[in-house]
Amino acid sequence: MNRTRTGMMIAMVTALTTAVTTAVTTHPTDAEVSGPLPCPSAGAAKPTVVLVHGAWADTSSWNGEADALRRAGYTARSIANPLRGLDGDAAAVADFLKTVSGPVVLVGHSYGGSVITNAAAAAPNVKALVYVDAAVPDTGETTAQLSGSGSALNGDPASLYDKVSYSNAPQGASDLYLKKDVFVGSFASDLPRDTAVRLWASQRAASTSAFQTPSRSAAWKKIPSWYFVSTGDRIITPASQLSMAKRARSKVTKFAGGSHLTLVSHPDAVTSVIASAVCSVKAG
Repeated sequence: MNRTRTGMMIAMVTALTTAVTTAVTTHPTDAEVSGPLPCPSAGAAKPTVVLVHGAWADTSSWNGEADALRRAGYTARSIANPLRGLDGDAAAVADFLKTVSGPVVLVGHSYGGSVITNAAAAAPNVKALVYVDAAVPDTGETTAQLSGSGSALNGDPASLYDKVSYSNAPQGASDLYLKKDVFVGSFASDLPRDTAVRLWASQRAASTSAFQTPSRSAAWKKIPSWYFVSTGDRIITPASQLSMAKRARSKVTKFAGGSHLTLVSHPDAVTSVIASAVCSVKAG
């Protein structure tokens, strides 16, 4: 093969590789381990990534993202969200943030988005917010208002939840567990059925107070944010997510398909967005 033809082939391969890399960066898939991580430090302290889960979940929902971040050399902390009420849940996260030295990238999934929106307002070390299929309330809005038209949660409550009383609950409040068919068919719709059933059986209950308490703060008005939208989400509709992301001026990544638990089914895609926020702090 002559040198001219060889050079042309090399140029074609290089161009194709560049195009594929660009597409993957724009639309992250599981082929990406951690996006831009590790990123150049520029002498700055590495931010700690704090991951806050949502309702009917626990810290294990972040296992894939936390493992990827640690492999890249970052400290990732998945902390328990009490799921008792927005004011108290946000205060619990804010108290934890006070124990973290250096900058923080604060990440919230689902109802955890409402929690970080309030917690970050009292935590000056939070330098970036990342919302993953999450509620992003403005002051005065409740999480329940933000699921969007067409959400699976808009049905008859008796068909959606098993209600359970709990000690010292505020007047009229009760714990909610998602019914099995709702959890498997709408909440975790892109997971293998066996996995979805296991997660349903181990779900943590969320108090009605968590969804009905108005937000007291909107930290996204002052802190830069990123938003990961799953187009297959049936709990917080993609239209509602995009509307909230636009209002917050978030940097938006759309993931084709997925579910409300894309953070479990495709953790590398979510990690890629978290990584972008991490690198923005390191470059700042």
